[in-house]
Amino acid sequence: MNADAIQIAVGTLQGILSSTGFVLFLFIGFCVLFGFTKTKKTAGGKATVVKSLDERISHQPMAYFAPGIGRQKVDQLHTPELLEAAARK
Repeated sequence: MNADAIQIAVGTLQGILSSTGFVLFLFIGFCVLFGFTKTKKTAGGKATVVKSLDERISHQPMAYFAPGIGRQKVDQLHTPELLEAAARK
């Protein structure tokens, strides 16, 4: 009876490990197969990965700001558009 318990424990452990390995293999394979397509540089909207709708329509790669630009404080109540609208009233 002791040998049967060991055999059941080994079989259970083997089943759990094999099913876990299979699921990991599928998950990692899917991530590798379809994840590397996201690392391609976009060619102005002609690549298979669309990073923005603007890039797809204009066929130009996105021009991003440098890391230091855009860190100024902005007063949203005194934008040129709102000041112009207030001047018209």
